[in-house]
Amino acid sequence: MRPVKLSRKTVLLSSVAAAFAVVGGGAVIAEATAGGDEPDEPEGDQPVEETTADPVGELLASMSLEDKVGQLFMVYVHGESADTADPDAVASNLERLGAENGAAFVAAYRPGGVIYFDWANGLADPEQVARLSNGLQDASAVPLLIATDQEYGSVVRIGEPATQFPGAMPLGATRDTAAAEEAARIAGAELRAMGLNHNFAPDADVNVDPANPVIGVRSFGSDPDLVADFAAAQVRGYQAGGVAVSAKHFPGHGDTSTDSHADLPVITHTAEEWEAVDAPPFKAAIAAGTDMVMSAHLQFPALDDSLKPATLSPPILTGLLRERLGFTGVVVTDALDMQGVRTEYGDDRVPVLALLAGADLLLMPPDFPLAHRAVLDAVAAGELTEERIDESVRRILDLKHSRGIVDDPEADEGAAAEAVGTDANRAAAEDIADRSVTLLANDGTLPLASGSVLVTGWGENTTQRLAAALSANGFQAEALTTGDDPDADAVAAAVAAAAGRDLVVVATRNVRAGSPQADLVAALLDGAAPVVTAAVGTPYDAAQLPGANASLAAYSYAAPSLAALAKVIAGAVEPTGTLPVDVPSASGGVLYPFGHGLGYK
Repeated sequence: MRPVKLSRKTVLLSSVAAAFAVVGGGAVIAEATAGGDEPDEPEGDQPVEETTADPVGELLASMSLEDKVGQLFMVYVHGESADTADPDAVASNLERLGAENGAAFVAAYRPGGVIYFDWANGLADPEQVARLSNGLQDASAVPLLIATDQEYGSVVRIGEPATQFPGAMPLGATRDTAAAEEAARIAGAELRAMGLNHNFAPDADVNVDPANPVIGVRSFGSDPDLVADFAAAQVRGYQAGGVAVSAKHFPGHGDTSTDSHADLPVITHTAEEWEAVDAPPFKAAIAAGTDMVMSAHLQFPALDDSLKPATLSPPILTGLLRERLGFTGVVVTDALDMQGVRTEYGDDRVPVLALLAGADLLLMPPDFPLAHRAVLDAVAAGELTEERIDESVRRILDLKHSRGIVDDPEADEGAAAEAVGTDANRAAAEDIADRSVTLLANDGTLPLASGSVLVTGWGENTTQRLAAALSANGFQAEALTTGDDPDADAVAAAVAAAAGRDLVVVATRNVRAGSPQADLVAALLDGAAPVVTAAVGTPYDAAQLPGANASLAAYSYAAPSLAALAKVIAGAVEPTGTLPVDVPSASGGVLYPFGHGLGYK
């Protein structure tokens, strides 16, 4: 690690920076000075000055209101480096943030944190990510939370060479909480090696609506106890790996067919149903010590009959989360640029209402200068008190201190590549994937030891990778992608390509009633080759694809999951995964129940 020397920065308040440079016995080991001089070493047996018992409180007391309001925000910045001069990145930053690049923004506004996205920051090279992280930390007076959404599976911001784990629902299919904890520990360590210190995971939602468009495989399953156990395990694992965590999306986003990115969902559970279904994973995550809980942009009438979105609801964030569940950590909003929280309130009101409801950290306002000014104006008008601002800033600073972010904010750029995507880490991901694949139906077609295979269906990368994995297992495999909505020509091409094959594997994802993916499978079943369907998203696809000779659920299109599918098809790996959800029948009832899973033996 490069030494962190606050005296070299434009320090917020140099007189209290030394309060953070402490060791267990409370001795001051560094002293920041306004002039940038290095501290003198104590001579002889001179007594060592004792530090304050409350370094966070002393820093907080010395901050201006503007500095404290800055700490309430986490935003994304454009650019692969903190000091980017790329014209497109500069233009985007000026439009949204009022600064040319991340370093300039951090120095000017002193935000609490920055969140990374692959489309905004590159994130393809561990050394580049570490350099970006260090550049932002170097520009910041108070060390930043640097976060991302690295849930794995369907929500991944940092791709290869970072180790790619299958995701939440495949973990649920293994029933192995120790594996979930170890996956999170490895993932956390890789993030920390690149300078990230916070992950917006795990997802603590209980996915009880098969039509849920925004959660699905991001959930560990449909059983509250299973989700609770896995969420708690991942809280422990990520923290052991060196990153703070955020359980989401409170009070529960698992029973809705509306995507809160585009509209405002309504959860119709009763208070008793919330207690039985939605609450257990959040209680478990809190008991495990989750650093943050993220709010959901949804209405929950049984919990707040005012119908305010949970993010803006005092009864939900303060009455329920704080007072009833006893959560004392940081409450973070889901992204404030999502439509679910903007349907009734302007972008100047949402941040203020979220703080009044009990939120601490405001994530991704669509117009940061407007949001920042709105909070300052609310304090000036008496709608928000500075004492209320202090409560939230105190929690944010406590988190940074307790997770070692203040003491050690920077990454070792030279070592990042060696720590990320190691052979041992990839082997752990492959082992989890191997144990997650679930065999739902089989007429004896599987396993198949060799032969000619056509891989078709959803996803160009998915079909090509699955074909390559089958080839690696001794098959003569060819990929022909037909996509989400194959037209008649695509279906005809697949039928023609299937002629003379020993097996056809159809990768499916998000198959609904009337989906052209179902038409593709039906047309292939009219041919001579046996057909295996492989759901690379939720296992609910099976209800819409009757008649397949065999049906598999991988729950993921991550590379280890596709490799595991190939091994199961070839019989190199026994299918041992069991359903973490019920798969309902298209005609009503349950087609495959929770816990279902066939084997070969």
